[in-house]
Amino acid sequence: MEERIDKWLWAVRVFKTRSLASEACNKGRVSVNGAAVKPSRTIKAGDVVDVKKPPITYSFRVLDLTNNRVGAKLVTNFLEDTTPPDQYEILELQKISGFVDRARGTGRPTKKDRRDLDDYFLLN
Repeated sequence: MEERIDKWLWAVRVFKTRSLASEACNKGRVSVNGAAVKPSRTIKAGDVVDVKKPPITYSFRVLDLTNNRVGAKLVTNFLEDTTPPDQYEILELQKISGFVDRARGTGRPTKKDRRDLDDYFLLN
């Protein structure tokens, strides 16, 4: 059994909509077994799918195929997350430092941003 990559990425909740999954494929942000793919590319169980969602690259191993969107609890039946832990560390650092290096003129921090800044500087 084979399934289109854009449908599968949407069905296992990597992307919120199928059009976003297709757009990512067209922009070269999705690769299967190391090769960039078009949205119509078929995948099979055992393939390794890499998805670039800045600032990190997620890696998934296809365990099973589905063309119907599945619930969040059932996603683990269809994919195995093989993303290295250092990628998640980059994401955490981005969340922490994202508001510290604010571009000039983008406005003042919100109340939540200010509290996060206070918490960050109190810990360091």
